[in-house]
Amino acid sequence: MIVQFKILSGQKAGISWETRRFPVRIGRVATADLRLEEAGVWDHHLEVDFRPNQGFLLRTQPDAWVQVNGQRLERAILRNGDAIEIGGLRLQFWLGEARQASLGLREGFSWSLIVAVSLAQVAVICWLLR
Repeated sequence: MIVQFKILSGQKAGISWETRRFPVRIGRVATADLRLEEAGVWDHHLEVDFRPNQGFLLRTQPDAWVQVNGQRLERAILRNGDAIEIGGLRLQFWLGEARQASLGLREGFSWSLIVAVSLAQVAVICWLLR
């Protein structure tokens, strides 16, 4: 599962950041997965984790100011396109684009099998017509 955070305001406005690893830690500290140095962003501001039975769970540090779609929350289930405000910064949460696995080997095998069966049928027809 790939998620993307698009930074809508601040010094890094316009940048998109993707991850496949969870939980995602967002904050000012150098060890944060997504490091943001805007006014009002705490060292360990929030965390987004993936729970298969719930979805993407956002949790803030106690007393950290976070708004999701204009509502102040400490915990929230994120949906595609949700706007997250952290201090003086605005982010948008997106599900990443699905990438199709390469199927070249399987397709080549399938076509080879179809050609082999067709040639076998032609050989059987020629043998029967003799």
